[in-house]
Amino acid sequence: MPSDQHMDASGPRRPRLTPPIADVRRAVRAALGGGAPPQAPRPETTTGQSLVLVALSGGADSLALAAATAFEAPRAGRRAGAVIVDHGLQPESGDVAERAARAARELGLDPVVVRRVDVTAGAGPEASARDARYAALDEVARETGAALVLLGHTLDDQAETVLLGLARGSGAASLSGMAPVTGRYARPLLGIRRATTRRACLDAGLEPWDDPHNLDPAYARVRVREQVLPVLERELGPGIAEALARTAEQLREDEAAFAEQIEEFIEEICEPAEAGIAVSAAALGANPAALRQRIIRHVVASEFGVSLSRAQTLEVARLVTDWHGQGPIDLPGGALATRAGGHVVFSTTGSTEIIPHDH
Repeated sequence: MPSDQHMDASGPRRPRLTPPIADVRRAVRAALGGGAPPQAPRPETTTGQSLVLVALSGGADSLALAAATAFEAPRAGRRAGAVIVDHGLQPESGDVAERAARAARELGLDPVVVRRVDVTAGAGPEASARDARYAALDEVARETGAALVLLGHTLDDQAETVLLGLARGSGAASLSGMAPVTGRYARPLLGIRRATTRRACLDAGLEPWDDPHNLDPAYARVRVREQVLPVLERELGPGIAEALARTAEQLREDEAAFAEQIEEFIEEICEPAEAGIAVSAAALGANPAALRQRIIRHVVASEFGVSLSRAQTLEVARLVTDWHGQGPIDLPGGALATRAGGHVVFSTTGSTEIIPHDH
């Protein structure tokens, strides 16, 4: 929350504009300047201004983001509010949430919504907390009619995401990291270092909360942050985080181009099949391995809503590149991949009957 050093006899006064504060404001201004994301609606409030919400934890990143949004949103013709998600994972979580809400109100954000969630450990604590958080953010955005929700992920978070994806062998989609805009969500600070957001808070007289989970080595992301990245910086020289973020940006561009090509190409090489879809084996075989494997993953994801591992993808690809009469391949979600004549058929029943196009 704001400290007393920013009070005088006439009430609150604005913090001195320092380079860190200016950097964060500039990033937020860019995110707000283009309006709501194309995929998201832009509902109007009763005042005729669209609402933007800041996902506020009280940490330095989201607090600096909230302060910058409180300054920039009115200048962009928008109202700005905040949503605080209390995960209930620590005994004092309610106090932390209330402290963040108080800081948001003192910054002039309105509405300020605190939402308590229940985190189940089914998918692991990190994934479960993330799922519960986004469900709460979606719910509050719908309730308030918010056009945009701003998230406080920084360049350091992006670098950590890329390194974790690299370690898991997750492929280009994972290495491309977090997108600046996804649906109603925007991440203005992906080009800002974590140290800059902390300095911006200090310069503005804001007191961020430090989540103890961010220092717990039980979490892989914390080990990357506290141990792996410092070693890379020391052994390979400074600028590793920025290089990883640039790599993510380049891979997102490549991924977008591939996705567009695949969408167009699939229409030419696919035919309906009973309980599934059939893909021309000749067309798959005539293309480079990278494109062939992306097509396989795309078809399965689009048709059955499941993701294939690299090993599963390569096994399906062998129905094209190493076909010697092997039987159906079991895929996630009860799907099957089968070679039937000149086609690879993806289905849920094992039927390979191809439905001819109407002419």
